[in-house]
Amino acid sequence: MSEPLLKVENLTQHFRVSRSFTVKAVNGVSFDIYPGETYGLVGESGSGKTTIGRSIIRLYNPTDGRITFDGADITGKLTGDARSLLRREMQMIFQDPMASLNPRKKVSDIIGEGLDIQRRGMSAQARAELISEMLKKVGLSPEHAARYPHQFSGGQRQRVGIARALVMNPKLIIADECISALDVSIQAQVVNLMKDIQEETGCAYLFIAHDLSMVKYISDRIGVLHLGYMVETGTKEEIFSNPIHPYTKSLLSAIPHPNPEIEKRRKAVTYDYASSGIDYAKGAEHRVDGTHTVLATDQEFAAWTRQA
Repeated sequence: MSEPLLKVENLTQHFRVSRSFTVKAVNGVSFDIYPGETYGLVGESGSGKTTIGRSIIRLYNPTDGRITFDGADITGKLTGDARSLLRREMQMIFQDPMASLNPRKKVSDIIGEGLDIQRRGMSAQARAELISEMLKKVGLSPEHAARYPHQFSGGQRQRVGIARALVMNPKLIIADECISALDVSIQAQVVNLMKDIQEETGCAYLFIAHDLSMVKYISDRIGVLHLGYMVETGTKEEIFSNPIHPYTKSLLSAIPHPNPEIEKRRKAVTYDYASSGIDYAKGAEHRVDGTHTVLATDQEFAAWTRQA
């Protein structure tokens, strides 16, 4: 297997609210993303998924840990070269397609902003041609370049966000719940578009979502996040066919089944961390099989694997 494109080691992100209170959003999370693969990050709202994405792309300064991207350490204070590498080779698709687009700018300026900053020697004609090509690639028309964000539907705005990320031809795209605000039919279109683009360009995705069926469809490997801790990781087959952690089992049991007869018999598994007796801070990473790992103490791991 090739070297990881992104290597996150013990990432910690705390936000000090006052002298006596600190929000511990992310606690010691580690994972790798390899070139051309899709890593799905799942968990309930407030588990720290978006915080991890924003810390990786350095919208937040990590409290602790190390982030290595394309062989360069992008943790502490960024050097000029590291900052330039990060801005060129890593892009983000934000969750809200309306809030992430400047309402005062035309689509051509929104998509072309990265080109204006990173490729200052590009001619106006080459810039316009590249923007038109990106719009076609995401299923929009070149004529849309002259419109403003409010003139588009939600799905079209999300496509503009994808085009803005793609125009720099990055090696890694962080997709932060990029389909959660869209209709189900549009979600399928956007995800299929992302898969097609990945096959064409070879980019890698960090796909952040809480829709487990969509994560299973698009991801190669999956990390399950809860309360800022990575409780279980593995390939999608390992996670869906052999969940070990009680929280993962609870998540998977909540997936509705399309067959109404099976759906009637489906029983959701409840999981309450406060009453479970589990302390994530005392757990360590245990390998189940292959790339499948789970966060647990020795006693918890032995008990869960017996049950599985």
